[in-house]
This record gives sequence, C-alpha cells and structure tokens, in this order.
Amino acid sequence: MTGCVIDASSVLAWCFEDEGGPEADALIEQVAANGAAVPGLWSLEVANGLVAGERRRRISPADSAAFVAMIEELPIVADQATGARALHETMSLARAHRLTAYDAAYLELAMRLGVPLATGDRALAAAAARTGVVLVGGTKPGP
Repeated sequence: MTGCVIDASSVLAWCFEDEGGPEADALIEQVAANGAAVPGLWSLEVANGLVAGERRRRISPADSAAFVAMIEELPIVADQATGARALHETMSLARAHRLTAYDAAYLELAMRLGVPLATGDRALAAAAARTGVVLVGGTKPGP
C-alpha cells in the first residue's frame, strides 16, 4: 500500500512546530491511511534532521526519540532498489533537474511507482512538476 512518496523535509515538518501546519497534519493522516514509500536513504536524512535540530536546541533527544517512535508506527516502506538506481536513473534526474542525488532519489521513486510526491523542497517540487509527478498537499513548485 503506497499512497505517495514522502521526503525527509515533509516528515521533519511534523516534528518542528514552526515548519508544520494544516498541510503537514493532513499528510500524516494520509500516510497513516494509505501508506508511503521512501528511498533507502530516507531514515538517514530524517536522523540527520533530528540531530541537527537537537544541536540547534530546537528539539530534545527525548522528543526526537518520541518522534521516531511515532513515525515507526506509520506504514512507511523503504524502497530496496534505491541503491541500484543511484548511478543511472537517479544520477540522470539529478543532472537534468539540477538536484542533489538525494533529492533526485525521491523523484525517481515517485516516477517509478507512479504516485504523488510530498516535499517541502521547492527545487524538488519544481522538478516534480516538470516531470509530471503530482505534488501532495500545499507544496508549490519553485522557480
């Protein structure tokens, strides 16, 4: 069951109050109901965002742990083919759309699965729009 692909920025918006809002709340509900897919690097990106938030004193280690427990309960499935596609399809998308390879992995997965993409990253949202990938929620493509 995969309703969409969600990137780390979308998930971290659930954690940091100043980044959340009605769209973030709706996305949690959508993921809880329909599931989501993520590239294999997703957990590292989420972990990095939480550690960075702890270092900036935006979140405590205890709150990070509670957040991790919450997202581990959601039906989020890590794609097993991310690495195998990194040096070909993902790299080509990164070049074509001036994305990091990390962001291109989310785009590649959404394109391959034929599902919408949830992202808080404007460059990734713009690349999704250019490739015909539907965006979830209030994400607006950037320039």
